[in-house]
Amino acid sequence: MPVKVGMVSLGCSKNLVDSERMLYKLKSRGYQLVTEPGLADVAVVNTCGFIQSAKEEAIETILELGKLKEDGSLKKIIITGCLTERYKEEAAELFPEADAVIGIGNNKDIVDVLDHVLAGEKYVNFAPKLDAELTGERIISTLPFFTYLKAAEGCSNCCTYCAIPMIRGKFRSVPMEELIKEAEFLAENGVTELVVIAQDTSRYGEDIYGESKLPELLRRLCRIDGLKWIRTLYCYPERITDELLETIAGEEKLVKYLEIPIQHCDGDILSRMNRWGDEEKLEALFTHIREKVPGIILRTTLITGFPGETEEQFERLAEFVKRVRFDRLGCFAYSREEGTKSYDFPDQIDEETAARRADIIMEQQMLISAENNEKLMGCELEAVVEGFDRFGECWFGRTAIDAPDIDGKVFFTSEKPLEIGEYVKIKITEALDYDLIGEVIVNESSK
Repeated sequence: MPVKVGMVSLGCSKNLVDSERMLYKLKSRGYQLVTEPGLADVAVVNTCGFIQSAKEEAIETILELGKLKEDGSLKKIIITGCLTERYKEEAAELFPEADAVIGIGNNKDIVDVLDHVLAGEKYVNFAPKLDAELTGERIISTLPFFTYLKAAEGCSNCCTYCAIPMIRGKFRSVPMEELIKEAEFLAENGVTELVVIAQDTSRYGEDIYGESKLPELLRRLCRIDGLKWIRTLYCYPERITDELLETIAGEEKLVKYLEIPIQHCDGDILSRMNRWGDEEKLEALFTHIREKVPGIILRTTLITGFPGETEEQFERLAEFVKRVRFDRLGCFAYSREEGTKSYDFPDQIDEETAARRADIIMEQQMLISAENNEKLMGCELEAVVEGFDRFGECWFGRTAIDAPDIDGKVFFTSEKPLEIGEYVKIKITEALDYDLIGEVIVNESSK
């Protein structure tokens, strides 16, 4: 009987791609993959270690698996990912229940690691992080019609609050031909929605080609038969070029959607974050984007409670959010992370104040989102079917203006049975704070 392996992938979509590559290697070697760790002989945990909340989630997950191991239902535990890469031997000491603790540079050798573990060895190894593979075959673990295309690894931006560069290493782009080859394979195997990601997607290609090649990459992806929706996430504001905007505006398959994390609007705070811009520059940028790409959906992320943030600076941020009216927004309280420059900055803000400020921003955004959704009443929007809600007795999915995993849903009824991955026309009949309700008026299957 083959050994059963369960993967627990924590954190971001970039981590998920790494997990999918490990799954492929394990299956190719004859291991049986299971979706529930409780049904597995071996659990592999691909951790996140970016901020405190992510670290806490990883620790809780490992401890829960440790209980399953004590009960005898789980035999071995392997830990990898950002948490182990960040803390290395310290992590190995912290988790005695783990049979293997490895760094991200070891993920490509996951089968060999598992062989060591099954042989009864305690395996601790941290290969150079730059050894982390940039390409490789995957087993898609998302819904079958959409997945992520990881265009680069690491980050070279060195924001003062962020641990990613020391965890993941410098920014390394995947050669364009490799990405096109991967995207073609995905499209041939049923993927219709592709989300292009990296730590800073707008930087794609600079390290290989001497300039950003994101617009060219997007244009080439649009030539691939079978792909219907293509979007890109995590574009830094200083790298938003007219070429990129013209590409988004001109390509039918490119969703009119940009995620641009700005973190704040105050020039002084942004300078201390080692981020670009100030209130005037950022507002001008978003005005320009909306002029170049009419109807574009703008998403951003913000940080409240950064060291030294005064009440006045926070109020300015709140007013900025009201004025710019982002379509999508996430706001997070500052997480003080050891090893980052801002860890030692003076005037640290207490966690309660930082969290209160984040809540205020999100309350504002909820009102903006609700008002935007109200404007969609009676509109006809295309949506992709993601599943059926048995409790609500309705289907659910996403429109093109909502990114997977982070944005809202649309719930809808249909007189005819639908299939997951099917694209349908929805008439919006009700608007909620973040979600929409509607009914199918035309079935347009374009899988």
